[in-house]
Amino acid sequence: MLLLGRAQKLFRTRSDARNIDSDQARLRPVAEAIESAIKIAEAERIGLNRRLEDALARAAVTFGNGTDEYLERDAADNKLQDLLSTEIKNGERRLIELETQIGHLKFLHTAMTTRFPGLKLTPSGLPK
Repeated sequence: MLLLGRAQKLFRTRSDARNIDSDQARLRPVAEAIESAIKIAEAERIGLNRRLEDALARAAVTFGNGTDEYLERDAADNKLQDLLSTEIKNGERRLIELETQIGHLKFLHTAMTTRFPGLKLTPSGLPK
């Protein structure tokens, strides 16, 4: 009887509420970092897409609409066309990279919310 009394004084676990608070404090920053990364990548994608559309429009203007336009094009227009073509390719490559990255980040977000269903996050507006 004496031993049982001493054991109860020596070992106590935290309350469930304190465990939940500790878990929230540990997991919330991870989930918020993922959400932030998604928002930043999506903003970059939107901005890049706008700039890419603008470059495509400028390239179309310098390209011309005649069937033999390339024969009569100024050297300056040819140089601009080459520059725009390179930038457009780079922009399209980056858009693909961003789409892939956003997909992976959304997967991580889904994994966080499904693996830790008790995790309370502020509404982020992220699409599922």
